[in-house]
Amino acid sequence: MRYLTPKKSSNAFNDLAKWLTAHGVSLLGSRVLAVRGRTTGEVRTTIVNLFTYEGERYLLAPRGHTQWVRNLRAAGEGELRLGRRRETFVPIEVADADKEPLIRLYLRKWAWETGAFFDGLKAGSPAEEINAAAPGFPVFRISVS
Repeated sequence: MRYLTPKKSSNAFNDLAKWLTAHGVSLLGSRVLAVRGRTTGEVRTTIVNLFTYEGERYLLAPRGHTQWVRNLRAAGEGELRLGRRRETFVPIEVADADKEPLIRLYLRKWAWETGAFFDGLKAGSPAEEINAAAPGFPVFRISVS
């Protein structure tokens, strides 16, 4: 019998979530993010958690400054997909000083899925701790183009 390592298990969950989202089933706000690669020019896709705060929509990168974050910054636009629905957007990066309520909300919704990437940070953590960690978690406001 072959056992899956946690990394492979996590990839299996991501693959399932991506497949469901691509077929129109959103898991708590999941979307497929499509963005042009900064070096290859090829469209890359990944699963992201879209959330709303005070009437605005946001993406947060729980794994930090990942490839999709770098590509989104370089491309200056992306596409959110849910089934056949496509929505082109312009990302507006949120300043570190403004991230605290967004990180707190993200942790409230998805700590069960991505909490390990926050190194002990919780939704109920003091504001000082969240603000100290904020530079490590890029956040983008979604502006529909």
